[in-house]
Amino acid sequence: MSLSYTLKESISGFKRTKLSTFVSIVTISISLLLLGVFAVITINTSRFIDSLRDKVEMEAFLQEPMSRDDIAELIAAVNELPGVNNVIYVSKEDAAEIFKEQFGEDVRSVLEFNPLPPSLKVFLEESYRTAAHANEVYEKLKATKGIESIIYRKALLEFIDQKTETAHNITLGLGLIISLSAIFLVSNTIRLAIYAKRRILRTMELVGATQWFIRLPFLLEGVLQGLVGGIAAAGVLYGLLEYAMRFLLTEIAQYVHMGTPFYLLVIGAGVALGLVGSIISVVRFIDTAARV
Repeated sequence: MSLSYTLKESISGFKRTKLSTFVSIVTISISLLLLGVFAVITINTSRFIDSLRDKVEMEAFLQEPMSRDDIAELIAAVNELPGVNNVIYVSKEDAAEIFKEQFGEDVRSVLEFNPLPPSLKVFLEESYRTAAHANEVYEKLKATKGIESIIYRKALLEFIDQKTETAHNITLGLGLIISLSAIFLVSNTIRLAIYAKRRILRTMELVGATQWFIRLPFLLEGVLQGLVGGIAAAGVLYGLLEYAMRFLLTEIAQYVHMGTPFYLLVIGAGVALGLVGSIISVVRFIDTAARV
């Protein structure tokens, strides 16, 4: 089979079904545009959520009095706990300085003594920055000798987990609906092209043409539709995002900016949608059309 014949037959499909091909390409473009917007929102939402998770820490207040050796042993023990990434010791003096920075008052001058206890700031590993895993670390810390009490933003982690799951389900559902719509229209367009060539297909079968020889032009036609739709969607997305960056603060604009791999992925998704749609149509309709 010559490549020139395959390309010629694929392009001729565009001409025979101009309206349906145009609708199919526009649908793929719109579908990918919507998916791209959802992807940008999802990616940046994920970045924002990760930044919130990064700020979540546990503060374990120590029992008093404790010697330096006891504190060193406690720090080593906490560092060995699963899920703990780093531990910072905050002495009574350090706690007083932090209080002064935050509230503008020196607690030692107000009360004439320092009531703030020493503590350990416990930072979690990335995989443990969820409500369930953080609670596991909390329970282990609570059972550790030398620790009197522990505080951390448990409600914030629970809220983040809940909203993240909801957003993920919504995005997944919309993405599936949009993708299936695009695949259906590509499949329908290829089906029309197959029907328009039904007599030629029958003749090709009679003279011994292989199934691969008959089907490849239709598969390539679907790929070309997806490629054109993907390029169009990537171009529009690039223009929209770059235009939007002009009106955003620099700190926010860096989240909106998407690199070249993102746009290549959009084009690749268009090709994939076109290929899947054409495969479905070819498998379901080509043998039937050849016998009509």
